[in-house]
Amino acid sequence: MVSTYRVAVLGARGVGKSAIVRQFLYNEFSEVCVPTTTRRLYLPAVVMNGHVHDLQILDFPPISAFPVNTLQEWADACCRGLRSVHAYILVYDICCFDSFEYVKTIRQQILETRVIGTSETPIIIVGNKRDLQRGRVIPRWNVSHLVRKTWKCGYVECSAKYNWHILLARCKHVHAALRFQGALRRNRCAIM
Repeated sequence: MVSTYRVAVLGARGVGKSAIVRQFLYNEFSEVCVPTTTRRLYLPAVVMNGHVHDLQILDFPPISAFPVNTLQEWADACCRGLRSVHAYILVYDICCFDSFEYVKTIRQQILETRVIGTSETPIIIVGNKRDLQRGRVIPRWNVSHLVRKTWKCGYVECSAKYNWHILLARCKHVHAALRFQGALRRNRCAIM
């Protein structure tokens, strides 16, 4: 039996959300930044620990606020399906403080407004553009400590441009019940 998991990718404009998704799925990167203006849906299948899982990756444009209820979610075409995903990937640019503040705000709104009984929805924070780390605005240790110890979320830094740690971001925290941490070992996670 194939399980289906819905994953939302959120972040401020220009942080590389779509670039990460495209590296994950197609192993490609474009230097041209095309802003995401509508929700995009990708439907890959993943083999994890010998089991096939269907993913629904929803790449969202920047949203002004996380929808507080189902009515608000469905009133805005960009937010449809956002409250019912199994996991959130919140992306920020390590060279842009405002993009980290955006992630901080969205994460808090997710925790405050998610449907009752789903409070343990996994959230992973992804710091993109690691290849530009000389322009980093917040020390890595500070962010990592805040995210892992205080927020109790997964944290990884990657470079969509150079496909660095994209596998780590895609396999480590997609769904807590599957214990994807073990999938990080070589040959245990593959895209179909």
